[in-house]
Amino acid sequence: MLRTTLLAAIAASLFNLGSASAQTKITLRVADHYTPDHLTAKYTIKFFMDRVKTLTNGQVDFQYYPAEQLGKAKDMLSLTQRGVIDIGLVAAAYVSDKMPLSAVAELPGTYAESCQGNAAYWKLSRSGILAEKEFKPNGIRPLITFLLAPYQIMIRGQLSEIADIKGLKLRSGGSAQDITIRDLGAVPVRMAGPEVYEALSRGTLDGIVFPLQAALDFKLDAFLKSGTVGQNFGGFATTYSISEANWNKLPPDIQKAFDQASEETVQHACAALDADNSGPAVDKLKSSGVDLRPLPAADEAKVQTMLQPVHEQWAKGLDARSLPGSEVLKTFLAAIPPTQ
Repeated sequence: MLRTTLLAAIAASLFNLGSASAQTKITLRVADHYTPDHLTAKYTIKFFMDRVKTLTNGQVDFQYYPAEQLGKAKDMLSLTQRGVIDIGLVAAAYVSDKMPLSAVAELPGTYAESCQGNAAYWKLSRSGILAEKEFKPNGIRPLITFLLAPYQIMIRGQLSEIADIKGLKLRSGGSAQDITIRDLGAVPVRMAGPEVYEALSRGTLDGIVFPLQAALDFKLDAFLKSGTVGQNFGGFATTYSISEANWNKLPPDIQKAFDQASEETVQHACAALDADNSGPAVDKLKSSGVDLRPLPAADEAKVQTMLQPVHEQWAKGLDARSLPGSEVLKTFLAAIPPTQ
């Protein structure tokens, strides 16, 4: 039944795009792993779909499949490439073997806010080194990119100082976060966001390295007792992408509308994500019983020292595989605008 459904999805998608013209009604399948009420989806893909419908006067419509209805988070890249879905949420960290360079956005201490970090990632993934070295080789084009707010540490027990996480099993979202967690003395456990709830409920994880708002969206606060605020233990780069093959089937006027909607969406999304992270998320987590506080002053310098080698470790690891890790790191850091 699943195979039949997927084949039907492919046929429907390719038929609509293959026959697209200036007057043809175009219906595109969109899929991600977010729950239907997830705020990040509201700020990103839902906003984008509404803008495209408006800009094309309804010529383009969407069938939206949230909550992994058409595939797991780790399979979104493959499903998008194969045309099972037209637009998929491709999180580079979940396909690090295919998109290792995008993990530059996971490094600690690089950006202070979503808009600041995404300004660099959006630029490099649309027309810079990431576009050339990562997206084009995978045959996809990013329509939306967004970086989640800097990650915090939240655990099931009491977190009063950084030494409290030593030996704990913490969720990691990707390769760069693996290095960060290990250098802090904890044990990284790699898994996608939708899997974290069950892992915490079963005690497989002792805690998470996660954005505050995302912890609420995935309802993880039920298992957490304490955590940090004001720290920067890395980030997470995500895209909604379309295959180059399907992009090329869109009429030029539709492509133009998509480009406009993309620019508007990345600005809207990062501003909304930053607004949530700056206060409401903290208040909601505290009200649900999670004790959030800054690390002691003595720990600030300690953490900086512990994490100082992470950038170089990550870059040199890719360089050793004949990938431009150092070049991507240098370019990404240079593209981050100064804090306002």
